[in-house]
Amino acid sequence: MYGFGSMIQQLKKNPKTIVFTEGSDPRILEAASRLLAGNFLTPILLGNEEEIYKVAEDEGYNIRGANIIDPEKYDRFDEVVDAFCEIRKSKGMTPEKARPIISQSNYFGTMLVQMGIADCLLGGATYSTADTVRPALQIIKTKPGNNIVSSCFILVRPSATGENEVVAMGDCAINIHPTEDDLVEICGETAECAKIFGVDPQVAFLSFSTNGSAKDPDVTKMHNAAEKAKAKYPNLPIDGEMQFDAAVSPAVARTKVPDWKVAGHANTFIFPDINAGNIGYKIAQRFGNFAAYGPILLGLNAPINDLSRGCNALEVYSMAIITAALA
Repeated sequence: MYGFGSMIQQLKKNPKTIVFTEGSDPRILEAASRLLAGNFLTPILLGNEEEIYKVAEDEGYNIRGANIIDPEKYDRFDEVVDAFCEIRKSKGMTPEKARPIISQSNYFGTMLVQMGIADCLLGGATYSTADTVRPALQIIKTKPGNNIVSSCFILVRPSATGENEVVAMGDCAINIHPTEDDLVEICGETAECAKIFGVDPQVAFLSFSTNGSAKDPDVTKMHNAAEKAKAKYPNLPIDGEMQFDAAVSPAVARTKVPDWKVAGHANTFIFPDINAGNIGYKIAQRFGNFAAYGPILLGLNAPINDLSRGCNALEVYSMAIITAALA
């Protein structure tokens, strides 16, 4: 797993606590047992304590050292409810309304992060991305200067030289039809995430057009977004709009846009919409033999990440390390 050695060393120096919202899921328990064995990240498992221990015992996972919390039996539950009411008071939230909401593990876990009881959260093994993002937006909220939550995938593939090939792709999971300004924000957040994985971001705004070779509102959107991103991030190498072959092939880049600096060796890709992004990263994963890590949620005040419902225990383990490293 690319880059995880340095992340683990970082966490050993500064251990973190991570909330798993689906504490009885066998994949979560397998990942939690591995994390506990490594002694660098402490899991908080949400759910019924008896059920969690039974599943762990049946599956043969040692979760000794994990913190297990049943939200409704938590001794600070009223404090969590009151804190949630304060956050949502402009929406008319009352303790009576809040109690059934906070009893849900996704809301309860997000409140633990908000209150500083945990450093980060990983959820979504059994529910939708929306059910992870919604409480995060309501409770954690976006960072100052950010207007949206976005996402990226980090894709890793061993190369013939023995070094890993690493690229970043955004936004492949959250924003269905991003605007020009959304794309600028996605660009900045994706580039910063890429740096965590040792990538020196070379950003390509992707399209079915290269430098105006086609005329269409979607082409105009990507061209304008690229120009706005260049103005906002003057120290970040950015080109666009361009087709994918111009972004990654030096020969094609020399033919189509010989004066562009990023074209031909881009490693950070900004897609025009979620259709292109989701399809693009999955093609790379399935046909290109890239390992895909994500979606990594970007733009929030604290690290909250989402799992694919089709994830396995290794993916849970990997995403837990990434999420904690972002903290």
